[in-house]
Amino acid sequence: MNITLNKIDPVNAVITIDVVKEDYANEVEKSIKNLRKSTVIPGFRKGMVPLSRVRQIHEKFVLQEELNKLIINKLNDWIKAENLDMLGEPLLSGGEPKTLELDKEDYSFTFDIGLMPQVEFKLSKEDKVPYYSVEITGDMIDEQIGYFKANYGSHENVEEVEGKDLVKGVLTELDENGEPKADGIRNEDAILMPEYIKNEEEKAKFIDAKLDTTIVFNPHRAYEGYAAELSSFLKTGKDAVENYTGNFSLKIREITRYKEAGINQELFDKVFEPGTVTTEETFREKIKEIIARQLTPQSDYKFQVDVYKYLKGKVSDLTFPETFMKRYLQTVSPEKTTEAIDADYRQIVEDLKIHAIKKQLTRDYKIEASGADIAEAAKQETYRQLAYHGMVNVQRQLVENYIRRMLQNEEAVDRLIDHIIEAKLMDVFKEKLTLEPKTVTAKEFQSLLKEETD
Repeated sequence: MNITLNKIDPVNAVITIDVVKEDYANEVEKSIKNLRKSTVIPGFRKGMVPLSRVRQIHEKFVLQEELNKLIINKLNDWIKAENLDMLGEPLLSGGEPKTLELDKEDYSFTFDIGLMPQVEFKLSKEDKVPYYSVEITGDMIDEQIGYFKANYGSHENVEEVEGKDLVKGVLTELDENGEPKADGIRNEDAILMPEYIKNEEEKAKFIDAKLDTTIVFNPHRAYEGYAAELSSFLKTGKDAVENYTGNFSLKIREITRYKEAGINQELFDKVFEPGTVTTEETFREKIKEIIARQLTPQSDYKFQVDVYKYLKGKVSDLTFPETFMKRYLQTVSPEKTTEAIDADYRQIVEDLKIHAIKKQLTRDYKIEASGADIAEAAKQETYRQLAYHGMVNVQRQLVENYIRRMLQNEEAVDRLIDHIIEAKLMDVFKEKLTLEPKTVTAKEFQSLLKEETD
């Protein structure tokens, strides 16, 4: 077998495969002998049909099949060995398989292929790309402080009910005379929050109510018949709540109010390392730093998009094998119209430009994902996912098992490698290019991000 490559131009080529009888004869003969075992013809027992008759019946089919297998395997091996940067898959020249001639022993097959265009450019400080940062306002800092005050507050017992208080007491079902109902519901540890009562008239009965007083109200009306709230409050099944439409009494035994933390040393030490923040001014500065770190990934994303837009301008004259690619797209999606294929092609070309840029940069700056890089990325991704699900203090063995499973998943590893390469490319961009700082409001920044998705 002989395989040759003929480049028509920088992005189009033809692969020719010449096959001689010695390349396929043994496999064809083996297949025919195997078929003889199952061939049935009147007058012969199964498996006893003369080999010449089996060959006459099946040889053309077997030859076609064995040639197909031979060509596909050898072609794939050759492409891999030659390290061809191909687009799509090889397509048989002419589009249709040839009809084999049995009186021939040597065959020649040609395949059209598309090649990735090569790009050449350099990064320098003369290349200027905007880097957008969000202006961190006092309101944004106040909002974050409000979160910390609420998150690090405390509960205290009070004497009188306000809307957001937690009210605990003895719940008793009443009869039509307002007396405790025989065999009715009685719950010594009933809990409600007036804030969540839907009916305003029923809610008003609790506001300003004092400790040790008894409130008569109608839970069914209070929660407007919502089964979920009623079953939780009455401790009954959802299907039973319609049996309790009368009045109940609640003797208030405890009123608990959540008190936000004050802006003081106690809060400073809960949010940051104890002793590192001692004034409100420093507290606000530290929070500003937190917000800036939280916003950095979005700024980096916008910067990355703008870098690739800029670099695509540097390679705007790239030529792609348009005819081949559209033919390939039509092959894999025969149901699509010509207009749909044209639209797909335009988008694919834009993506391929970025792919070509990344390929050159990873080569020029020797960027790769080492085994250590992948292991560390898997570790960080594992902890991120566990934290997202609220699993913080997880046993080391469980974490290691999770990481091991991730590293055994080929798709997961490919995603990790992509993230590692992107992160290293970001470092190159920030080092080699000139970043033009631009500060915008949060609203303006969101508009800029929206433009990328529209």
